[in-house]
This record gives sequence, C-alpha cells and structure tokens, in this order.
Amino acid sequence: MRNSGKTKPPGTNPSGTSPLISRFLEMMAAERGAAKNSLLAYGRDLADYVAELSRMGTTPASATSQQIRDYLAGLEAQGMASRTAARRLSAIRQFHGFLHSEGMSQHNPALIVESPKLDRPLPTVLSPEEIDALLRTSAAEAGAARGPQAFKAWRLCCLVTLLAATGLRVSELVSLTRRQASAEAQMLIIKGKGGRERMVPVSAEARGILDRYLALLASRATLASQQGSDAGWAFPSRGKTGALTRQHFALELKALAACAGIPANRISPHVLRHGFATRLLDHGVDLRAVQQMLGHADISTTQVYTHVQASRLTAAVEQFHPLSQKQTEKKPVTPVARTGLPSVPKTR
Repeated sequence: MRNSGKTKPPGTNPSGTSPLISRFLEMMAAERGAAKNSLLAYGRDLADYVAELSRMGTTPASATSQQIRDYLAGLEAQGMASRTAARRLSAIRQFHGFLHSEGMSQHNPALIVESPKLDRPLPTVLSPEEIDALLRTSAAEAGAARGPQAFKAWRLCCLVTLLAATGLRVSELVSLTRRQASAEAQMLIIKGKGGRERMVPVSAEARGILDRYLALLASRATLASQQGSDAGWAFPSRGKTGALTRQHFALELKALAACAGIPANRISPHVLRHGFATRLLDHGVDLRAVQQMLGHADISTTQVYTHVQASRLTAAVEQFHPLSQKQTEKKPVTPVARTGLPSVPKTR
C-alpha cells in the first residue's frame, strides 16, 4: 500500500533521479524539443513512479500493467485529481515506450492501462466588460505613476495589454527580448513549445502601448548596459535570470484585478489567453487561424473554445427562444381543437 509508514507521498522527489529517467529526459530535450518546465514535470512524475516501483520490489524494465494500475490507484486514494493522474500516466507511457525502443524492456506495459476518466472543464473566461476594466485600470495606473513606480506600472500595463491582445503563453510573454518586441511593427515572432516559431499579429493600440513602454525601457537599458547588467529582456527584473518571472507577473496581475473589481480567484495570465481565443471565435475568426496564433500543435486543443461558445449559445436559447422551457413557463399554451385533415379531390 502506498504511503505507509515513512514513505513519501505522491509528488515528492525521491533521493535523486535514476539514470533511466535522465536518459529519457535527454531524449525528450534533444529529439522532441521539450521545454524546461515540461522536463521538470516529467522528472518529478517519473521519480515518484520509479520510487513506488522500488517499494513494490520491481524496476521499470520489469514493471507490469497491473503494477502501473496499482500505482494509479494509490494516487487516487491520496486524492490526486484525475487530470493530474492522466498527465502522470502519459509520462509513464512515454517513459516505457522509450525503454522498449532502446531495448531495455521487452514491451510497454502502460499501453493497455486505461486512462482516468476526465471531466473536461471549460476554460475560465472573463467577460469583455471585465477585460476592458482591467485594461483601463492598468492604463490609468501607468499614467498616474511617478518616479521609480512609473516603470513598474508601465511594464504591467504593457504585459496585460499584450496578453489580452495576442493570447501569448505567459512563459512566451515574459521571455520576450527587446529585439523581438521591436523587430516588426505589426507582428511578434514567437518561439513556442517544441521550438516552433509562429507570427502573432499585434493591434495598433497594443503596439502604441508597447512602443511607449520600450521608449521608457531604453533609458533604463542604457544605464543597465553601462553597469554590465543588461541582458536584453523586454521585461527585465532584478531576479536571477534578469527577466520577470511568471509567478511575479501573476501576483501583479491579481493585485491589478482587485483594483479593477475582479475577484483574484477568477484571474490568471492563462485566463486572459482564454479570453483572447474566445473573443476571436465570437467574432467569426477561423478556428485554424486561432490555432496558429495560440501556437497549439493539435487543433483539438483549440476546439475547447468552441465548447465555450456552445455553452453560451445554449444559455441564450434557453433564456430567449420562444420554445425554451423558461419561455413556455411564462406563456401558457392555449389548447387547439383537433380538426380532421382536409379531403383531397380526386383527379381524373
């Protein structure tokens, strides 16, 4: 049984990564271009899995399908969400597939293991009015800020505006360089997951705010360059890498949302990405075009936004259509007397 005695609960990182996991991660980075965050997630998931196999008295090379099912059952008993467990099973399948292809095991026991049933939640989306309120608040704060706070206020205003106007992933946004931000007037060239490049259009309004921010950044960059601390980031910070982190931006975004009257639990950088995709589809933009702008490798990932549209349409029909339940409750139906069908004259 999992987690008995002094064993570590799921999600903890055992004492170091096994050589097999290290080789798998090297393959994922070199051949599939997996991002750093993805590699870290794979490493954590597989380290926990391999540690559990060891407690079962086996190794990845000799693991059975039933042992994998037992492992997943242990995760469920610990209260792990089905979506997280499914992600972990995906990592296990790829890991065993790698071992089989490299001749280190005779088969992939994870192939016949059933995935946890998922209730796919619809993305959280702010209303257009809420997004506009967020943008207005950020612009007002940037315009009113003075002194050292002016740069931070304009940086946040630019981040929020670009995120709402382009739908970039937050990792893509905070890792923009000044060269990327200023290379093209109407486009941003983004290097996304798997090293895939794409061009994302920038509206005139968003470009205006970006240019004003870059002008403010230029004076700071000159001083930083003289001090030898300029790394060329579009959104610099005093952190270790020199670029603003995703976590710090998320905290600033939540504080801004509170000023705009939006509950903190309803806002995140990804929510603004969802809002970008939903508004495009609401205005008739082709699903393939939205897929390309978001950088989704598979269009099925983009199709979740059509379900958001469908739920809105269903609610509208339920609310306003004359044959909906709500409308028929308001308007009692008057019985109509039955009459016989009219006779059809015979033709000669």
